[in-house]
Amino acid sequence: MTDLEQCAKEFADRHHAAVNQVRKYTGEPYIVHPGAVAAIVRTVPHTPEMLAAAWLHDSVEDTKATLEEVLQVFGPDVAELVEMLTDVSRPADGNRSVRKQLDLEHTARANPAAQTIKLADLIDNCRSIVAHDPDFAVVFLREATALLGVLTKGDKDLQALAVKQIDGFRLSQ
Repeated sequence: MTDLEQCAKEFADRHHAAVNQVRKYTGEPYIVHPGAVAAIVRTVPHTPEMLAAAWLHDSVEDTKATLEEVLQVFGPDVAELVEMLTDVSRPADGNRSVRKQLDLEHTARANPAAQTIKLADLIDNCRSIVAHDPDFAVVFLREATALLGVLTKGDKDLQALAVKQIDGFRLSQ
């Protein structure tokens, strides 16, 4: 693990722990999810900045960390990736469908590196939701399919894995 990645892991762990965030279905420390995302990203061509952003991808969205703080600590390349990975919708924007559409449009504009990280995030979230919440999985898989429709610039192997995973979960229902 590079110093940049280690620093990102520690930053994310500290910020998620500060808000007592845990994985919804298992109660594990939240950092397990960014770690899984980073591990998936590591399986395809990547940069140190991508691995750092994988660790940080939920930090601005879910904790008190800010993009400005990410920029100061990690520099513009990592901050740009984190910005592309951070949902832009807010509860005041409307119902879940409206918010997901806003986030989808934001993700569609992301660069290939950010879309690769987003694919890794989708894969890990899909595994967790399908395993622990089959009722919500129906909604999530529909949203994941729409997301895959805009993740056209991400790593092709992760795209194929995500499609296979979603199709496999649908068939098992």
